[in-house]
Amino acid sequence: MSRISTDEVARVAGLARIALTPEEIEKIAGELDVIATSVAKVSEVATPDVPATSHPLPLTNVWREDVVGQTLDRDEVMAQAPAHEDGMFLVPQILEED
Repeated sequence: MSRISTDEVARVAGLARIALTPEEIEKIAGELDVIATSVAKVSEVATPDVPATSHPLPLTNVWREDVVGQTLDRDEVMAQAPAHEDGMFLVPQILEED
């Protein structure tokens, strides 16, 4: 017997204002039943002695250490910029100021 009936699918589709054909309702009811059955099987196995997991493999932080390295010379960079002023790039204004 199906846990998710076609009437339930039609009712929820109506609440969500989704137009479904009778064939689509049948198909979705079957798919939702498979999902509900799978969740029920997992629930049977998940006992209090089995710890909950969010990922099957242990994850560690993969960030590297933040180490100061060689930087570009500001004067050299500004010399290559089309326009600059007071050590900053000048760019065209794109927003109006009020």
